[in-house]
Amino acid sequence: MQILLINDMVGHSKVGMGAMLPVLSYLGHPTFNLPTALVSNTFDYGKFRVLDTTEYIRETLPVWKELGFRCDAICTGCMFSEEQATLVADYCREQSAQGTVVFVDPVMGDGGRLYNGMTMRQVDIMRRMVAVADLTFPNYTEASLLAGMPFRQEGISREEAIQLVDKLREIGAKSVIVTSCVIDGQHCVAGYNHADNDYFFLNYEEIPGLFHGTGDLFSAILIGHVLNQEPLKESTRRTMDAIYKIISLNKDLDDKHRGILIEQFLNYVYKSQER
Repeated sequence: MQILLINDMVGHSKVGMGAMLPVLSYLGHPTFNLPTALVSNTFDYGKFRVLDTTEYIRETLPVWKELGFRCDAICTGCMFSEEQATLVADYCREQSAQGTVVFVDPVMGDGGRLYNGMTMRQVDIMRRMVAVADLTFPNYTEASLLAGMPFRQEGISREEAIQLVDKLREIGAKSVIVTSCVIDGQHCVAGYNHADNDYFFLNYEEIPGLFHGTGDLFSAILIGHVLNQEPLKESTRRTMDAIYKIISLNKDLDDKHRGILIEQFLNYVYKSQER
């Protein structure tokens, strides 16, 4: 299936599209891209440069429409302006009406805070994207920001997790996955599958440390499973297992800001497909 990635392209870090393209291509999906920005490196290095591509998007989408280009799925990530989010959301809505599946990763923050260089304006921008999602998969920090609920370092209950998921559904998302939660004392992923009106909770063992780009890898592997017509709960479990293995093999990286060089570990992505 043909996939369009709408996300940032980072020069010296394996995050964003740079992390997702190798995975989706390896899984056999023709993958195209529309960069939302060209970024020198991840923001946690302290110094970075960003080239906002809103004007390019504004001029590109009408050309694609005129040429009749379309994909089976769209996955969106970082957005850098309100106009950009409006353009992309409108495009996703138009494509969805023609049968395209829309995945939204509302990239904004982690660990209870926004990423360096991002502001609360980003939350409103991302709400526009979540509103058009067939499936959105924020981490707990991002979900709390989107839902307007407090972030609790100590964790939440299952009832509170369901409330959080439902807040995202109220924004407009059909199915929801919230990663990096602590629920009833366990590290957990909470989900809701609109296809069968089912909530689910999947526990996991946490590997300490912040690994840049793992959210993008999670997105790419998950999309591969879902587009393979696998049930959402099973797709999520297999993706979690693959990410755990890949992180465990890279837990001693000296420079975690740079992300994981995923091309060296694509066989574990394949194993997750064949489990």
